[in-house]
Amino acid sequence: MSVLGNILWFIFGGFLSGMSWIVAGCLWCISIIGIPVGLQCFKFAGLAFWPFGKEVIYGGTVSLIANIIWLIVSGIPMAVANALAGVVCCITIIGIPFGKQFFKIAKLALMPFGAEVR
Repeated sequence: MSVLGNILWFIFGGFLSGMSWIVAGCLWCISIIGIPVGLQCFKFAGLAFWPFGKEVIYGGTVSLIANIIWLIVSGIPMAVANALAGVVCCITIIGIPFGKQFFKIAKLALMPFGAEVR
């Protein structure tokens, strides 16, 4: 079921969601200081492209400063865009699983440091 969900997800919104993470990663990698943040973005782009069957575990080593800078620069716009897409998907019963995936990515977009994708 997750393979079919991932294929439909990629076609109907996952591509744009994943590309937003890749664009954010490229912009962060422009400066040497932002390279660790950019690498984190590339790691989470895989989740944004294919989210079904994966879960996000929060905890581990958390960098408070990196999360605050991320939240101000990139996190809020990405989280709002994914949350709005999730609300739109949840309007229909068929779209609820896709809306839940958008909400998972929106939560990750707020504080990605200290999160792990499994």
